[in-house]
Amino acid sequence: MGYREFQDGSDEKKLSWLGRAQYAFDNLTGMRNSRKLILLIVFIALFLDNMLLTTVVPIIPDFLWYIRHRDYNYTAECIQLAKNETIAARHSHLFNNSTDQFAQWVAEAARKGHQSVAGEFGSGGGGRGPGEGGGFHRFYGRMPVLHADRYFVEHVKYIRLNDSKIHDCFVEADNWRHEQLVEMNIHVGLMFAAKSVMQLMVNPFVGPLTNRIGYSIPMFSGFVIMFISTIIFAFGESYGVLFVARAIQGIGSACSSVSGLGMLATQYPDDKERGQAMSLALGGLAMGVLVGPPFGGLMYQFVSKEAAFLLLAGLALLDGVLQLLVLKPGVRREAQEGAPLKNLLRDPYILLAAGSITFGNMGIAMLEPSLPIWMKDTMRAQKWEQGVAFLPCSISYLIGTNLFGALAFRIGRWLSAGLGMVIMGVCLIIIPFANSLGHLVVPNFGLGFAIGMVDSSMMPLMGYLVDLRHVSVYGSVYAIADIAFCLGFAVGPALSGSIVKMMGFRWMMWSIAIIAFIYAPLHYFLRDPPARMEDRGLVMGGQKPAQYQTHNIDNKVPPPVPPPPVLSGGNAFSAEADQQFPVEWEKCEPGPVPATGSTQFPQYR
Repeated sequence: MGYREFQDGSDEKKLSWLGRAQYAFDNLTGMRNSRKLILLIVFIALFLDNMLLTTVVPIIPDFLWYIRHRDYNYTAECIQLAKNETIAARHSHLFNNSTDQFAQWVAEAARKGHQSVAGEFGSGGGGRGPGEGGGFHRFYGRMPVLHADRYFVEHVKYIRLNDSKIHDCFVEADNWRHEQLVEMNIHVGLMFAAKSVMQLMVNPFVGPLTNRIGYSIPMFSGFVIMFISTIIFAFGESYGVLFVARAIQGIGSACSSVSGLGMLATQYPDDKERGQAMSLALGGLAMGVLVGPPFGGLMYQFVSKEAAFLLLAGLALLDGVLQLLVLKPGVRREAQEGAPLKNLLRDPYILLAAGSITFGNMGIAMLEPSLPIWMKDTMRAQKWEQGVAFLPCSISYLIGTNLFGALAFRIGRWLSAGLGMVIMGVCLIIIPFANSLGHLVVPNFGLGFAIGMVDSSMMPLMGYLVDLRHVSVYGSVYAIADIAFCLGFAVGPALSGSIVKMMGFRWMMWSIAIIAFIYAPLHYFLRDPPARMEDRGLVMGGQKPAQYQTHNIDNKVPPPVPPPPVLSGGNAFSAEADQQFPVEWEKCEPGPVPATGSTQFPQYR
């Protein structure tokens, strides 16, 4: 209904439309206080953040290979040897005008391979166009497309195996390519670690900041920063620019993660409901990890790098609009002052839970930069295969977080996390034995499920520990949880390249598996953590309680002060509690009522 129709309409219609508008406005106002809608916003924020985190996994290694070797034509020497007229004449019965057709095939193969080693026998396409590579088998496998004679492929393979010059040339090219890929592990690992390192540095400031200004402003700031990072990824053409984009993403992730989890902990004070809400929010993280690698691999191979990140930026923009409508970012200070960050860092139970998050995620953090390169080197995997390899891990993580959100509350979160660490160690041991993409399905599925068990158990436990042992303000404790998460994703990728170079991919996986096995039994100490007041009661148990004396008007000293009452369970009031509630323990004898105008006794209640 337009403005003109509204003006020309009857009063009843006007009232009807005004009533509908008021109803819609009231619904929107009510939605702002809806816990489910806030949970949805946190879900979307974690989804987009982790989708960007993992979309780059299949893109960056191949794109860096392309920008480093786009002008290098090592394979051209080998192809030129294959074009030699004597070799072509030796197999002239294969073609009409053999030299011309062979030259045509070489030109076509070189064009599709972008005249680069990556295009001829790498992951394909040199990185920018649709991939054609995947090793010598795929290289020769293209020949029947250009030549219908089924004997052509066999004869060219015969040339390669029997002509020493051609054979040595291709062997040398293979060795050179392997060395370059191993060296590239380090650069890719450092770029992937940049995000977590920056997030690690920003988290200690975001946690206390949320206690002062609330969660909505940092949450919206995280969206803005992530949007900028995504745009830089889309148009970045050098290692330095992409490195900066990855680091900027870490700042946005720190704001979104700490604010989102703290907001949920505040909205869901019940421990059981909080565990379920956290598991659903982590489902958003899992969905991002699930969609990111295959989305990035498919978009990069069949569309372009720019299209992948621009589409992701569009989704992020919708999330920003939703935050503006529902959260209405503004300063909302917490009602009570939270525990200082340094006090939380001294709590051994919080540190133990944080360590579980760190080591639980370090395995997949080491796999992200190294597995695509390892697949490219050993399996000759194409771009889409490198992305799809993480799909089982992402699906199982989604299942694990949703299943163990409620189940871990029943069986014990300490037990759930401990079993998850054991399963993770077993899967990491199996992964290096894979010889094809299919062999990675089962161990990657188990790995994602195990990480889901750890995360869905430890994240709500962090909030429970603050309720039990400190003040129920959650910004700082979830800053610690995010620091622990980032520590795994900072140390893992940063060290993976060096470890692969020194010890190999296999021992890199086995080393983190050994750490997981060692850490798993430590979760027993989280079985029944004591409350902070219980600790104080134990400390004060052997001390003499403070004595308080008061004097009445006749200067009579009252009887000795009795000790403070002991609560059930052995908890005693501490001196700190007495200072907070200054009650004078006094037992005075009744005296004569003073006359009017005389000194009045203080009244105690």
